[in-house]
Amino acid sequence: MRTYQEQTNLDELQAQSIPRPRLQYRSVARSLRETFDTVIWVAVLFALVNLATARFVVEGASMEPNFHTGEYILVSRLSYLLGEPQRGDIVVFHYPNNPQQDYIKRVIGRPGDTVEIRDRQVYVNGEALNEPYINEPCANSCSDRVWEIGADEFFVMGDNRNHSSDSRAFGVVNRRFIVGEALVRYWPLNQIGSVMDIAYPKD
Repeated sequence: MRTYQEQTNLDELQAQSIPRPRLQYRSVARSLRETFDTVIWVAVLFALVNLATARFVVEGASMEPNFHTGEYILVSRLSYLLGEPQRGDIVVFHYPNNPQQDYIKRVIGRPGDTVEIRDRQVYVNGEALNEPYINEPCANSCSDRVWEIGADEFFVMGDNRNHSSDSRAFGVVNRRFIVGEALVRYWPLNQIGSVMDIAYPKD
Protein backbone atom coordinates (compact mmCIF):
# COMPACT_ATOMS: atom_id res chain seq x y z
CA MET A 1 0.00 0.00 0.00
CA ARG A 2 1.55 3.29 -1.17
CA THR A 3 1.21 6.46 0.73
CA TYR A 4 -0.25 9.49 -0.97
CA GLN A 5 3.21 11.02 -1.28
CA GLU A 6 4.67 7.85 -2.82
CA GLN A 7 1.85 7.67 -5.37
CA THR A 8 2.36 11.32 -6.25
CA ASN A 9 6.09 10.78 -6.77
CA LEU A 10 5.41 7.70 -8.92
CA ASP A 11 2.92 9.64 -11.10
CA GLU A 12 5.48 12.42 -11.58
CA LEU A 13 8.17 9.92 -12.63
CA GLN A 14 5.85 8.26 -15.13
CA ALA A 15 4.83 11.60 -16.54
CA GLN A 16 8.47 12.56 -16.99
CA SER A 17 9.27 9.29 -18.78
CA ILE A 18 6.56 9.78 -21.46
CA PRO A 19 8.11 11.53 -24.49
CA ARG A 20 6.28 14.66 -25.45
CA PRO A 21 6.00 15.86 -29.06
CA ARG A 22 8.13 18.85 -29.80
CA LEU A 23 6.77 21.79 -31.69
CA GLN A 24 9.14 23.52 -34.07
CA TYR A 25 8.42 27.11 -34.80
CA ARG A 26 9.71 28.63 -38.02
CA SER A 27 11.23 31.99 -37.54
CA VAL A 28 9.75 34.89 -39.47
CA ALA A 29 13.11 35.37 -41.22
CA ARG A 30 13.17 31.74 -42.44
CA SER A 31 9.61 31.94 -43.76
CA LEU A 32 10.38 35.16 -45.59
CA ARG A 33 13.52 33.64 -47.09
CA GLU A 34 11.62 30.60 -48.38
CA THR A 35 8.93 32.84 -49.87
CA PHE A 36 11.60 34.99 -51.50
CA ASP A 37 13.33 31.91 -52.95
CA THR A 38 10.03 30.71 -54.43
CA VAL A 39 9.35 34.10 -56.00
CA ILE A 40 12.85 34.15 -57.50
CA TRP A 41 12.44 30.70 -59.03
CA VAL A 42 9.07 31.64 -60.52
CA ALA A 43 10.58 34.83 -61.96
CA VAL A 44 13.51 32.91 -63.46
CA LEU A 45 11.16 30.33 -65.00
CA PHE A 46 8.96 33.09 -66.43
CA ALA A 47 12.02 34.85 -67.86
CA LEU A 48 13.25 31.64 -69.51
CA VAL A 49 9.83 31.00 -71.07
CA ASN A 50 9.79 34.56 -72.40
CA LEU A 51 13.29 34.17 -73.82
CA ALA A 52 12.34 30.92 -75.57
CA THR A 53 8.91 31.97 -76.85
CA ALA A 54 6.77 34.94 -77.78
CA ARG A 55 3.02 35.37 -78.09
CA PHE A 56 1.50 36.93 -81.16
CA VAL A 57 -2.05 38.00 -82.03
CA VAL A 58 -3.00 37.74 -85.69
CA GLU A 59 -4.38 40.90 -87.24
CA GLY A 60 -5.63 41.18 -90.79
CA ALA A 61 -6.43 38.78 -93.59
CA SER A 62 -2.98 38.31 -95.13
CA MET A 63 -2.57 34.70 -93.94
CA GLU A 64 -6.08 33.42 -94.62
CA PRO A 65 -7.29 30.70 -94.91
CA ASN A 66 -4.74 29.42 -92.38
CA PHE A 67 -4.81 32.25 -89.82
CA HIS A 68 -7.53 34.72 -88.98
CA THR A 69 -7.78 37.96 -87.03
CA GLY A 70 -7.92 37.43 -83.28
CA GLU A 71 -6.08 34.09 -83.21
CA TYR A 72 -3.25 33.70 -80.70
CA ILE A 73 0.01 32.10 -81.86
CA LEU A 74 2.92 30.78 -79.81
CA VAL A 75 6.20 31.66 -81.53
CA SER A 76 9.45 29.80 -80.86
CA ARG A 77 12.57 31.95 -80.60
CA LEU A 78 14.69 28.83 -80.06
CA SER A 79 13.95 27.49 -83.54
CA TYR A 80 16.27 30.06 -85.09
CA LEU A 81 18.85 30.09 -82.33
CA LEU A 82 19.55 26.48 -83.28
CA GLY A 83 18.99 26.78 -87.04
CA GLU A 84 17.89 29.00 -89.90
CA PRO A 85 14.42 29.68 -91.33
CA GLN A 86 13.44 27.14 -93.97
CA ARG A 87 11.23 27.55 -97.01
CA GLY A 88 7.62 27.15 -95.94
CA ASP A 89 8.19 28.18 -92.33
CA ILE A 90 5.57 30.55 -90.96
CA VAL A 91 7.50 33.32 -89.25
CA VAL A 92 6.83 36.40 -87.17
CA PHE A 93 9.15 39.32 -87.85
CA HIS A 94 9.49 43.02 -87.19
CA TYR A 95 8.27 44.99 -90.17
CA PRO A 96 11.49 46.41 -91.69
CA ASN A 97 9.98 49.86 -92.31
CA ASN A 98 8.62 50.09 -88.75
CA PRO A 99 10.18 47.57 -86.33
CA GLN A 100 7.50 48.41 -83.75
CA GLN A 101 5.03 46.43 -85.88
CA ASP A 102 5.10 42.64 -86.16
CA TYR A 103 4.02 40.70 -89.24
CA ILE A 104 3.30 37.02 -89.83
CA LYS A 105 4.15 35.57 -93.26
CA ARG A 106 5.51 32.47 -94.96
CA VAL A 107 9.16 32.09 -96.01
CA ILE A 108 9.36 31.61 -99.78
CA GLY A 109 12.96 32.50 -100.60
CA ARG A 110 16.15 31.93 -98.58
CA PRO A 111 19.67 33.37 -98.91
CA GLY A 112 21.06 32.60 -102.36
CA ASP A 113 17.66 31.84 -103.91
CA THR A 114 16.17 33.41 -106.99
CA VAL A 115 12.46 34.11 -106.57
CA GLU A 116 10.43 34.83 -109.66
CA ILE A 117 6.79 35.59 -110.33
CA ARG A 118 5.87 34.67 -113.87
CA ASP A 119 2.34 34.47 -115.22
CA ARG A 120 1.10 34.75 -111.60
CA GLN A 121 3.00 31.61 -110.62
CA VAL A 122 5.79 31.67 -108.02
CA TYR A 123 9.10 30.06 -108.98
CA VAL A 124 12.13 29.46 -106.76
CA ASN A 125 15.40 28.71 -108.51
CA GLY A 126 13.48 28.01 -111.69
CA GLU A 127 11.01 25.54 -110.19
CA ALA A 128 7.32 26.31 -109.78
CA LEU A 129 6.19 26.06 -106.16
CA ASN A 130 3.46 23.67 -105.15
CA GLU A 131 1.34 25.89 -102.90
CA PRO A 132 -1.76 24.09 -101.57
CA TYR A 133 -1.83 26.47 -98.59
CA ILE A 134 -2.72 29.68 -100.47
CA ASN A 135 -6.21 31.15 -100.28
CA GLU A 136 -6.68 31.56 -104.03
CA PRO A 137 -4.62 32.04 -107.19
CA CYS A 138 -2.95 35.40 -107.40
CA ALA A 139 -5.02 37.88 -109.39
CA ASN A 140 -3.26 41.14 -108.52
CA SER A 141 0.10 42.33 -107.18
CA CYS A 142 1.63 39.44 -109.10
CA SER A 143 3.27 41.22 -111.99
CA ASP A 144 6.26 39.43 -113.50
CA ARG A 145 9.41 40.14 -111.53
CA VAL A 146 12.61 38.51 -110.29
CA TRP A 147 14.30 38.90 -106.89
CA GLU A 148 17.83 37.76 -106.07
CA ILE A 149 17.98 36.97 -102.35
CA GLY A 150 21.19 38.05 -100.66
CA ALA A 151 22.99 36.77 -97.57
CA ASP A 152 20.89 36.95 -94.38
CA GLU A 153 17.83 37.87 -96.42
CA PHE A 154 14.45 36.16 -96.73
CA PHE A 155 11.59 36.63 -99.18
CA VAL A 156 8.22 36.29 -97.45
CA MET A 157 4.65 36.19 -98.71
CA GLY A 158 1.19 35.96 -97.20
CA ASP A 159 -0.98 32.95 -97.97
CA ASN A 160 -3.79 35.29 -99.00
CA ARG A 161 -1.85 36.56 -102.01
CA ASN A 162 -4.50 39.01 -103.17
CA HIS A 163 -4.70 40.71 -99.77
CA SER A 164 -1.16 40.66 -98.41
CA SER A 165 1.52 43.30 -98.03
CA ASP A 166 4.72 41.27 -98.19
CA SER A 167 8.12 41.11 -99.89
CA ARG A 168 6.47 41.97 -103.21
CA ALA A 169 5.78 45.40 -101.69
CA PHE A 170 8.43 46.08 -99.03
CA GLY A 171 11.24 43.84 -100.22
CA VAL A 172 13.23 41.13 -98.49
CA VAL A 173 13.41 40.75 -94.70
CA ASN A 174 16.82 40.74 -93.06
CA ARG A 175 17.54 37.87 -90.67
CA ARG A 176 17.91 40.23 -87.70
CA PHE A 177 14.21 41.21 -87.95
CA ILE A 178 12.89 37.64 -87.63
CA VAL A 179 11.47 36.95 -84.16
CA GLY A 180 10.78 33.25 -84.51
CA GLU A 181 8.76 30.43 -86.01
CA ALA A 182 5.02 30.07 -85.44
CA LEU A 183 4.48 26.65 -83.86
CA VAL A 184 1.18 26.50 -81.98
CA ARG A 185 -2.19 28.20 -82.21
CA TYR A 186 -3.63 28.37 -78.68
CA TRP A 187 -6.73 30.52 -79.18
CA PRO A 188 -9.59 30.13 -79.96
CA LEU A 189 -10.02 26.86 -78.12
CA ASN A 190 -11.54 25.05 -81.10
CA GLN A 191 -8.41 25.85 -83.14
CA ILE A 192 -5.77 24.77 -80.62
CA GLY A 193 -2.96 22.77 -82.13
CA SER A 194 0.28 22.69 -84.07
CA VAL A 195 0.51 24.72 -87.25
CA MET A 196 3.15 22.43 -88.76
CA ASP A 197 0.53 20.74 -90.93
CA ILE A 198 0.19 23.92 -92.99
CA ALA A 199 3.90 24.32 -93.58
CA TYR A 200 5.53 23.92 -96.97
CA PRO A 201 4.73 20.50 -98.47
CA LYS A 202 7.72 18.15 -98.48
CA ASP A 203 7.92 16.51 -101.89
